[in-house]
Amino acid sequence: MDKRHDWFTKSQVASDLTMLIEPYVDDFFRANIWHLKGRDRDLVIDTGMGLANLTARLDLTPGKSVLAIATHAHADHVGSLHEFAERAGPKAEAHAFECMEDRYTYADLYRQREEPVSEAPEPGWSVERYRPRPAPLTWQLSEGDIVETGDRQFRVLQLPGHSPGSIGLLDEKNGVFFSGDAIYDDILLDDLPDSDPVAYQATMARIMELPVQIVHPGHCGSFGADRMRKIARDYLAAKEQDPLIAARL
Repeated sequence: MDKRHDWFTKSQVASDLTMLIEPYVDDFFRANIWHLKGRDRDLVIDTGMGLANLTARLDLTPGKSVLAIATHAHADHVGSLHEFAERAGPKAEAHAFECMEDRYTYADLYRQREEPVSEAPEPGWSVERYRPRPAPLTWQLSEGDIVETGDRQFRVLQLPGHSPGSIGLLDEKNGVFFSGDAIYDDILLDDLPDSDPVAYQATMARIMELPVQIVHPGHCGSFGADRMRKIARDYLAAKEQDPLIAARL
């Protein structure tokens, strides 16, 4: 089987929303790719590791505008960003997209994984050569910006902590929240070199107040508002017991 054509698996989450993952990628770096079909414009929210051609596996309409949005600059979210002509991401990390250096993407951590893939994306593939390709943003997103699809609007939320410029997208009318790595149903990472646990606490406090019905995160499955608030509460409670965090407050 040619893994280049079978690299992604798809799940139909809603009539207008598909989730793709790269099942052969190491669990730690396996992230969600969201394809939202809009009336006038499609959104692709995060683009995976970039080990195989993503656009070829999306159900795109010829001639229709497609905006790829990276919630932050880590490798598992930006790998295929260069495939898209329209690219958006957080203004606070715009410099990272221009160069995709390891210090921003953590691609070096991926190259160090014991089993980076369980199947090679193509013959002769080598993790030692893995580098996300530069993909300068055509739209630098800031707090309050509105991303439109023609039939829906998403407000950009700045949600720092996991990374300095992490963003989310909130459809306030329908309560749909694409959270990136700001919140997901697993162990939350706040100890990377560019993470900030104190900022993350403010982000969690904000997330708890969002008018959300469903969360589509950067990792693991979607979940509802009650689960979102429990994850946020548990994170905040854990940090209250951390003497290093308390010293910074």
